This record gives sequence, C-alpha cells and structure tokens, in this order.
Amino acid sequence: MARPIIVAVHGIGQQFKADSVIHAEWWPSLLGGLHLAGFTGLKPDDLACAFYGHLFRQAGALSAFEAPHSHSLDQQELTLLDFLWHSAAQTEPKRVPAAADFAAGRTMAATPQVVQRALNALAKSSFCAGIAPNMMLGNLKQVVRYLNEPDIRRKAKDSVLSLIGPETRVVVAHSLGSVVAYEALCERCENVKSFVTIGSPLGIPNLIFDRLRPSPGALRIGQWPGKVEHWTNIADSGDIVANPKKLQPLFGDPLRDIPVHNGSDAHHGERYLTAVETGRALAEGLWTAS
Repeated sequence: MARPIIVAVHGIGQQFKADSVIHAEWWPSLLGGLHLAGFTGLKPDDLACAFYGHLFRQAGALSAFEAPHSHSLDQQELTLLDFLWHSAAQTEPKRVPAAADFAAGRTMAATPQVVQRALNALAKSSFCAGIAPNMMLGNLKQVVRYLNEPDIRRKAKDSVLSLIGPETRVVVAHSLGSVVAYEALCERCENVKSFVTIGSPLGIPNLIFDRLRPSPGALRIGQWPGKVEHWTNIADSGDIVANPKKLQPLFGDPLRDIPVHNGSDAHHGERYLTAVETGRALAEGLWTAS
C-alpha cells in the first residue's frame, strides 16, 4: 500500500476520536488552505492522520478527561498550568486576571484552591471558553504524560513513523502533535521535504523545549529534524499554547515563523489549516509530488 503524501498529527484532547474522524475533520480545512494557495489535485487518500489519542484513554475505567478530580497536580503539571495562566493574562489582560506565581511556591502553596483559582482565571480566556475544568486538567495532564511515560512517547511517535514512507512529502502537526512529530522526524524523515507546525508549544522553556529528544544540549539549539528542507511554524498571537510564537531562535535560521489570525478560537487546528499561509507552507513541499 502506497504511503500518503501528507501526514497530519493531531494535538491533545482527541482520545475519544480515531484516525478516520480526524481525517474527516481536517481534510476539508487542509484542502481549503491549499486551494487558497493555488494548489489543487490532491485526493483524500493523499492525506493520512496519525492517531495516538487512544493512548490517553483508560480501558474499563473513567479517563482522566471524565473522572472527577481533587485538582491536585504534580509539580510539572502545576508549572504548565502556571505557564498557561501567565500566557493567557498577557494575551488578554482585560479578560484574564493577572497570574500568581505559584508554580515554584513563590507566593503560595499548590493547594486545590490555588489550582481552582488558576482554572477559574483560564476559563475567562477565549482559549478555554466553554471547556470544563476536568477537561482542561485532563488535557494538561496528557502533555506531561507524553513527556514522562516512555511507553506513551514511543507509541505516539510510532503512530507517525508508521505512516511516513518514500512518497511522503509533508508532515503537518498541531499543538502537542508538533512535539510528537518533531521527535519522530528527528528519528526518521525519509523524503519529507516540509514540516509545518501550527499552534506549537515546542518552544515552551523547561517544560517542553529542554525536555525534547534529542536534547537541545548546552547551547540550547534544537536539532534540525532530519533532512527536512523547509520548516514553517505558524502561530496566532492569541494562541496561549504557541508561546513563544517564534521558534527560529531555538532551531536555527532555516525555520520560518509566520503569524496568522484565527479569530476568537486562536488555537483551533482547523482554523490554522484554512489559512492561506498554512496552505502555502504545505504546497511548498507538494509541488514536486504533483
């Protein structure tokens, strides 16, 4: 069976979906962005969606997404929650109250009340509007589990690598999926020409960037992903996950950082895909495959 021309990698909170569901949601948006960029001729089978969401779905029990929790977090989860609160407060200061520096115990202990305060503050942001606290915490925990649990990390990367073959020219990845895809491409990229990251948290210091595999090392410059020729990072100024917005200082001059505007739902993957800027970045790796 021929490998796809484009491999797409989803982000967090997809554990109750499947590769076919992600394909049905992403295909029209991806095609729309490409059409705006002047590229036509792709067929649905040219896109394959790596799926790793099921790794966060507990068998025979409530998932972390559903289960009631005490709002107790470990230090890494707390630090990530603190980071998102600061990011949201900087992005929307009129909506989100100023963040308290609680992650390292600078002003207060990490009590359930403090966590609830952070969740209440984030709930006022456009990013988290309508998201229940349990859902927010469950999604946050997925990031930390990927980084901490070797089995999940390995299987998530394998979901990407199993789809990449000689015909694959482009990998596009959203949110946590950009971390999964980056690490996978550092292991093997075959003929992938373009890597497109949308709403990426790859640059979050300490929490993600400094824990990448391979490690950035003492110079704190991330390894270039294999033989990829073009890496385009696309971020909305209101996307609190894609912070910092620019990855070029962390991964080298060939990387291009491009801003877009996604409206009120700044982190939404399909809004990123419909942008002409994303379409152009995808098309760059497809011209030789058409």
